Amino acid sequence: MKKTSLAIIFACFAFALVAQDGAIKVNYKGSKPTISDFAWAFLTDATADDDGCINEPANAVKQAWIKQNKGRKLDKGETLTIDKKNGYVLYESKYGADMLRIEMCYWNEADGKHKLFAYNVAGFRNGKYEPGQFDSLTFYRYNNATKKMTMYNNAIDAGKVYGADDTCLYFNLPRTGKNITVNYMNYNTKNIKKKILKWNGHKFAF
Repeated sequence: MKKTSLAIIFACFAFALVAQDGAIKVNYKGSKPTISDFAWAFLTDATADDDGCINEPANAVKQAWIKQNKGRKLDKGETLTIDKKNGYVLYESKYGADMLRIEMCYWNEADGKHKLFAYNVAGFRNGKYEPGQFDSLTFYRYNNATKKMTMYNNAIDAGKVYGADDTCLYFNLPRTGKNITVNYMNYNTKNIKKKILKWNGHKFAF
């Protein structure tokens, strides 16, 4: 798990708010896509290497996914859970004191025309949150008609989610239920305070 001196600055922002021009096509069989379809479409796009830069965490999940589908053992310290029933994916990779945790899930929007897909990355050391350069919570909005999803920055009001200057935040996506947990960690004490972002059918708010 790579660390940089600027990692804390970027990780505490905790949202990937950079615009993306291209839409991601979601291929699926049956009447509607599952979490596997959303996750695989995202992982394929994130590891396309179009700009010469590989998204390392996404690539780790992709390679684990391929191994698991082929019935091969994952690398030591790796686990991959694909819960289609609850629309949730969890990948964890442990190496020594470090752990990388990646979650993916989706929500059906109230308009019946869109779904919201989330990709969440957080790093830990000795069981405590340790901001890393890839940490982020990223949302994509899927259009049922076009079968494509695009990066979406309006799922959360970032200005209302930030903590105080002496805190850093990370997220937990729901495996059951619909709400997101925000964890505020104090830099000095390492104590955690939690708040819940509630899903209203369109976006999340306290």
